[in-house]
Amino acid sequence: MARKKNPDEMSDGSDGEEDFDYGEEPDFADPEDYVDDIDDEELMPEIMKQQPNEADGVDSVIVVDGVPVVAGERVEKLKNVIRKIYSKFGKLVNEHYPVSEDGSTKGYIFLEFSSHANAVEAVKSTNNYKLDKMHTFVVNLFSDFDRYENIPDEWEAPQSQEYKDQGNLRSWLLESDAADQFSVIHKGGEEVSVFVNNNPDPVEIQTRPRWTETYVKWSPLGTYLATFHTRGIALWGGDDFHQISKFSHPGVQFIEFSPCEKYLVTFSPSSVNVTEDPSAIIIWDSRTGAKKRAFHSENPPVWPVFKWSSNDKYFARMTQDSTLSVYETPSFGLLDKKSIKVEGLKGFSWSPKDDVLAYWVAEDKDVPARVVLLEIPSRKELRVKNLFNVADCKMHWQKSGEYLCVKVDRYKKILENKDIKYAGMYYNFEIFHMSEKQIPVDTVKIEESVHAFSWEPIGSKFAVIHGDSQSLNVSFYGLKKGQGPEVLKKYERKTANHIFWSPTGQFCILAGLRSMNGVLEFVDTSDFTSMGGGEHFMCTDVEWDPTGRYVMTGVSWWGHKVDNAYWLWNFQGKVLKRSSVEKFCQLVWRPRPQSLLSKEQFKDIKKNLKKYSDQFNAKDKMRQSRASKELVAKRQALADAFNNWRDQKIREYDESREKRIELRGGRDMDDHENEGVEEETVEFLVKEESTILQD
Repeated sequence: MARKKNPDEMSDGSDGEEDFDYGEEPDFADPEDYVDDIDDEELMPEIMKQQPNEADGVDSVIVVDGVPVVAGERVEKLKNVIRKIYSKFGKLVNEHYPVSEDGSTKGYIFLEFSSHANAVEAVKSTNNYKLDKMHTFVVNLFSDFDRYENIPDEWEAPQSQEYKDQGNLRSWLLESDAADQFSVIHKGGEEVSVFVNNNPDPVEIQTRPRWTETYVKWSPLGTYLATFHTRGIALWGGDDFHQISKFSHPGVQFIEFSPCEKYLVTFSPSSVNVTEDPSAIIIWDSRTGAKKRAFHSENPPVWPVFKWSSNDKYFARMTQDSTLSVYETPSFGLLDKKSIKVEGLKGFSWSPKDDVLAYWVAEDKDVPARVVLLEIPSRKELRVKNLFNVADCKMHWQKSGEYLCVKVDRYKKILENKDIKYAGMYYNFEIFHMSEKQIPVDTVKIEESVHAFSWEPIGSKFAVIHGDSQSLNVSFYGLKKGQGPEVLKKYERKTANHIFWSPTGQFCILAGLRSMNGVLEFVDTSDFTSMGGGEHFMCTDVEWDPTGRYVMTGVSWWGHKVDNAYWLWNFQGKVLKRSSVEKFCQLVWRPRPQSLLSKEQFKDIKKNLKKYSDQFNAKDKMRQSRASKELVAKRQALADAFNNWRDQKIREYDESREKRIELRGGRDMDDHENEGVEEETVEFLVKEESTILQD
């Protein structure tokens, strides 16, 4: 070990560096047989995370060509425009604007982001970005130049990946009787089961404990079953419900499929604004599991974040600064590289049929509110409807896209400095006829409070629940081409606060949930006859099956801790089965894809429905008869098993008779003729009373 210098020995003014003896230098080398079994990542993980990579800085730099050539004060203005465009993709670490001798920019710039992912996102979104009529950006990664310079002379074919057969993901559609499937979460969320709704009793086809940590969700066409986990989402499918793919997104709580199931959107509220890199919202390719793009979330978060066009070609979001951003697939970039700025934008929705956006704008002083139908991608305004004295709007598309209803909450007076902002509220329903020329608009005015609105999924009727909370009315309206809405039927003083239409139209359920104790009425809207009804006390859920033949009502453990069960009804209001399930939580029917039959084939089926119904009735009788025979055979087998067991026990009892007599001192207790039994009578005082009799 080296010794310290002695200050007294250096009093002559010399530093003593050459004369001083430090002793022998120690040897810090490892022994020859020493093995270092701890790597740097294990020894100091936090420090190693900060270790720079060889490509850091280079892979995070982009080159933007097509930038305007400016000089003087305009350079700073250009920088502000560039920052506004590119700061949304991540933090800009460095900016370099090459200039010529006269101080003007050269038409290209270098931008460095904090991460490679941000740089890739910027290139993908802003390449061919049109800044103005004269300037269009051409954007590349700086590292791409080396790749383009070193292209090999001989082409190498990409390696093909091994094909993995996922089986028939739509095998449930081949069920001969078109029986639908449904999933049930029970035991307080600890177990998930999948059933086939066979007649007379559902058949369990899959049950797994802890299959999900919260709830399950079917994809829109029924191909996948999504389950939620701490680390992300898993998709299951096929005959045996094997895992198709998984998506890593810690803390995910909400998901949304695109209408055609091509893409999956996941949202993790715990990741909101945690890092500069977007991670709260991620869009995935549902078939390959590939991550397509990530987005930041609004604060406070809004769900669903995106709304999709019916063909998965476009998706859009609305931000708090009244900007409508429409993105296109599969590039996942902004449509035409720019958003739509709409002052006062309050809400929007897509047509379920065409690439048409409907949005509404609030009033601003003397400028009226308006509803706009916008064609995408041309951005052509198909129809504009101005509205006055508007407090709020809600848009309701009919499922087939033939009609759009805008429910307009209107007022007669604005109250200033009051808790209630509006006075004299009344309601309009603006009906847009989407399939007619110039899209005419009809108006239905209702002076009473509106509690519910619902379109007939296939047809031209809609229903409205209106009136005071103590006296609710239900009105049905019909639409005809070239005519305004007409009232088809009005029910007064109905115990109903929800309307549930059959997916095939015509039939609906008027339901009184929550405070109305689960009162149900099944209505045929072809002639407005009441087919049946009943009460499922404390009912929390009403779910039609995809074919409109059956409907489920349930009392969820998530809503009530007692009487948890689900009941199965037919469309006429007859209870077919009552199933009490331990801590029943959720029942969800498996959706079906759209039918491949043409309109002519549907008409032919309806025309010959009596012939088909006779075949189905005969088949139902055979099935019930077969079920009855199976039940009788099962009961007979149980009776035979009991009789065999009883005969065996009687034989065993008889064989042990001598043993019993011996144990009882020669007495046969099975002798019912009283032979060998002496009878003895014993008397004893039970009670004594004294009673005084008066003359």
